[in-house]
Parts: sequence; C-alpha cells; structure tokens
Amino acid sequence: MNFQELKSIIEGLLFMAGEEGLSTKHMAEITEQRVEVVEEAVQDLKGDFERKKRGIQVLVIAGMYHLATLPEHVPYFEKMAYSPARASLSQAALETLSIVAYRQPITRVEIEEVRGVKSDRAIQTLVNKDLIEEVGRAEAIGRPILYGTTKAFLDYFALSSLEELPEAAQFEQTDGLEEETQLLFAKLDGRQLTIEDVGGNQGDAD
Repeated sequence: MNFQELKSIIEGLLFMAGEEGLSTKHMAEITEQRVEVVEEAVQDLKGDFERKKRGIQVLVIAGMYHLATLPEHVPYFEKMAYSPARASLSQAALETLSIVAYRQPITRVEIEEVRGVKSDRAIQTLVNKDLIEEVGRAEAIGRPILYGTTKAFLDYFALSSLEELPEAAQFEQTDGLEEETQLLFAKLDGRQLTIEDVGGNQGDAD
C-alpha cells in the first residue's frame, strides 16, 4: 500500500478504537508495516489535521494514539449534550443502556458484540447524561474501561436499587437484547421522566 492509503487506514483504525486508542506496534501488526513507517504516517496524519484546522486531532496518551475533539469546542459539545431537544433517549442509547444495566460491569467491545454495531456515540451520550460511568478497568489487554450505571440511572427509572430492575431471568442465557430494552422502555413509559426531571430531583435533594 502507498503512504496515503496507510494514513487513511490508520485514521479509520483510530476511529474504530475509540477512547481505548492504539499503539504504533498494534497498528503496525494490523497493517503489516514497520513500526517506524506507521509512526511517520501517524505524525503526518496529525499534521494534516492541524494544517487543515479539522475538528478532530490525534493525541498520544500513555503511548496510545487516540482521535479526539478540540478542547476549544467543548462549549458546543455541552450544548449538544444537554439541549432539551436531546433530553430523551434514542433507541441506540436505550439499547446500550439496557446492556450496561443488566450485564455490568461491561466494556465497550462487549457492548458492541451484543448490539452488533459500533456503540461509541451511544456510550458517550449516556456518559454525558450521567446515566453510566467508568467503574474500573478489565483485566485484559489494554485494560479497557468497564462501564456501570449511576445513581442518576436509578433516579431516571425510579429505582431504589439495581435489584428493582425488571426480572431478566427468562433471557439471561440467551441473546436477550430486545427483551431487556423493552423492559426498560416499559419502565421509562411508566414514569415519563426526562433528563431535566432527574437533574431537578437531584437538585431538590441537595
């Protein structure tokens, strides 16, 4: 492959890796290129983003390369995350939330194995809405983040504890994504709560 194609592949790999990132060694193994060639391609890609003033950047954290947004754009991301129009949960977010609720602690890769599609955006939405959070790191290569539900999740679905989640025993040994999601839908429909309601309730409690 030529150098430009390698850069394009690396950009896609970093996008797929999400917050876990990739090392140059791992990218070299995947692309079957020398580590020094991959390093040069990553640095060139980083320079491309900077020169073209793109909305994303390449960061290296603890030896792992990541695609990330620009810190100066944070106010816009906050408006998107907390705008009233986005207060309700999408189908993708609710599916992801149901997986985390019933199977926590769980990694992003495990969530995607259940859903069969990438779930970075849904996970980030749920984190932004304080419905799920990082609860630890898995004992696996790269120490991926483990996600679990928050106190706000319990408030959102009017639960005093996770033990009050709708019974899931009938599908624990099967692919029960649809059933899990429908149970949470039923809970949500019964309460008719929004994210603002939860925030208001927490404010009252304070």
